[in-house]
Amino acid sequence: MAKYTGPACKLCRREGEKLFLKGSRCFSPKCSFEKRGFAPGQHGRTRQGRSERESVYGHQLRAKQRARRVYNVLERQFSRYYMMALRTRGMTGFNLLQTLETRLDNVVFRMGLAESRNQARQLVNHGHFKINGRRADIPSMLVKPGDVITVSENSKSTTYFKELADVAEKRPCAVWMDRDLKGLSGRILRLPERAEIDGNIDEQLIVEYYSR
Repeated sequence: MAKYTGPACKLCRREGEKLFLKGSRCFSPKCSFEKRGFAPGQHGRTRQGRSERESVYGHQLRAKQRARRVYNVLERQFSRYYMMALRTRGMTGFNLLQTLETRLDNVVFRMGLAESRNQARQLVNHGHFKINGRRADIPSMLVKPGDVITVSENSKSTTYFKELADVAEKRPCAVWMDRDLKGLSGRILRLPERAEIDGNIDEQLIVEYYSR
C-alpha cells in the first residue's frame, strides 16, 4: 500500500500553516513549524510573502495539495475520489469532502481513538478494528451511516487500548457519529454537513483545479 513516508512537518511548512499531522506534538514547543515557519528547501525563506502574487492555478494547486496532505492521501487516489464525487448527485466539492471524511482512518481519528490520521492509519493497518463485526484493515475503506466500528477483542488487551478510554475522553468526537469509550466502539449516525468538516480547505478551488 503506497503512502507518504517523508517528514510530516515539512508538509506543514510547505503549505505555510499547521495541518496538525502529528497529534499532540503540533501543540508542543517541539513542533517544527513553530521553529521554522518558512517553506522547506534552499529558497524557503525567500518564498515568504509570495502567496499573494500566486497565479490562479497556483492557488488551485495549493488548495488541492493541502486537502491531500490533511487526509494523508496520494495523488492517484485523490483523483479517483474526485471522479467519484463528480459522478455523485450534488455539489462536487462537498461530495469530495464527505468521501474523504468517511474513510476508515479518518473516522477512527474523528472518534478520538487516535491522536492523528497517521496514527489511525497505522492502527487500522494492524487490524485493530472491525466494521459491523468484520475485520477491517484497509484505511481507505469507506463507511456509511449505520456502520458500527469496534476495537477487536484481542486488541483490547493491549496497553494502548487499555489506557485509551481515559486519554480519549479529552478528545472531541464528531457530532455525526456516536462513540462508547467504555466499549471502545462507535456508530456512524449520518454523513457530515459542510459546517462540521473543519480544516482550512477550499473545495471550490479543488473543483476548479480538476476542471481546467
